[in-house]
Amino acid sequence: MNMIDAHIHLDRYQDEEIKRIVLDSAQIEALISVSFHLESSKRNLLLSQKYQKVKPAFGYHPEQALPSENELNVLLNWMDEHRDEMIAVGEVGLPYYLRQKQGISIAPYLEVLEVFISKAKKWDKPIVLHAVYDDGPFVCDLLEKYSVSKVHFHWFKGEQKTIDRMIRNGYHISITPDVVYEPEIQQLVSVFPQELMMVETDGPWPFEGPFAGKMTHPNMMEESIRKMALLKKLSAAEVSDVLHQNTKGFYQLTY
Repeated sequence: MNMIDAHIHLDRYQDEEIKRIVLDSAQIEALISVSFHLESSKRNLLLSQKYQKVKPAFGYHPEQALPSENELNVLLNWMDEHRDEMIAVGEVGLPYYLRQKQGISIAPYLEVLEVFISKAKKWDKPIVLHAVYDDGPFVCDLLEKYSVSKVHFHWFKGEQKTIDRMIRNGYHISITPDVVYEPEIQQLVSVFPQELMMVETDGPWPFEGPFAGKMTHPNMMEESIRKMALLKKLSAAEVSDVLHQNTKGFYQLTY
């Protein structure tokens, strides 16, 4: 299978691990490496300059304290300077899990997200989103406000009403290795159109089931694809080809 990891935090691996992932994985054609903040974005840019397979996305991950106004402006200015090297804006979104732990307000995070969405529209770049459960509708509202259509929800989880809305709008999702053992993700695969799906690892995030105790590696996507094929009642080769073409087309990858 030729595979593209549609969402990985390559900069958060150790140097030797990165080298192993990039150089020892013949079937991995490309890695969309998303960023947490400015320093993360800079490292992903350097990795993309070192390894042709690495395609960097720049942004500010929502599951952390908000940037100051100055920090945000510095990041946005840097992204503007490097927009030609940036394959997408991401990872951005809303802090669902942080809010569950700390009870913080969503309002200032919505303001920051709106800035990133408006920039993605201005720069004509895809946007990579972290938005799950109750946050999905808020994000859809903003995407619709700015008529942004090149949208990638990574590791999405949420209610059917939001899923239906995302499908109507032609938004893409990417499926993580927990599809092998997690009923919630299996149900999502069952209902979501194949032409709007990709696969990812979200590495180095660890997984359970057959992946327990293992370093998250893009090769794990092969198991994800086999499970998705069973759920779709198609051959693994057919599903692999569609997912590959979806990702290549969405990110306009050329080699």
